[in-house]
Amino acid sequence: MIIILCHPQIPANTGNIVRTCHATGSELVLVHPLGFKTDDKSLRRAGLDYWEGVKVTIIDDLMDYLEKAPYPFYFLSSKATKFYSEAKFEERSILIFGSEVAGLPPEFFERWPEKFLTIPMKEGCRCLNLSNAAAIVLYEALRQNLYLLS
Repeated sequence: MIIILCHPQIPANTGNIVRTCHATGSELVLVHPLGFKTDDKSLRRAGLDYWEGVKVTIIDDLMDYLEKAPYPFYFLSSKATKFYSEAKFEERSILIFGSEVAGLPPEFFERWPEKFLTIPMKEGCRCLNLSNAAAIVLYEALRQNLYLLS
């Protein structure tokens, strides 16, 4: 699996997601601009020594990346109406999460509205923590694929 964080802002969330990627053999793609430097102390502390075991790529243009993507991709948003558990994830799916502050840029919903999924929450709740949301959806994708961990 591939996790994409579009404009992440909080280093601890990204560090936690690195740990989840390490545990599952998933890749991590970070999309500029980032709200932190990749040598940020809190980012490294949250990811502990797991950074070395994770393939991390940093890109500038998510739209271009997705237009060339060889795997199916899904966006996660609290504004979507289809639950993540309704999706049929493949062995190599791309899971895309927006910024903790602003979510995903609207051009992605305008281009691919059918690829947007949400995690159910009670009414009035804005969103889940980014690293928790990534773990929930990633493990559902892995469950659907019999936990094929690389």
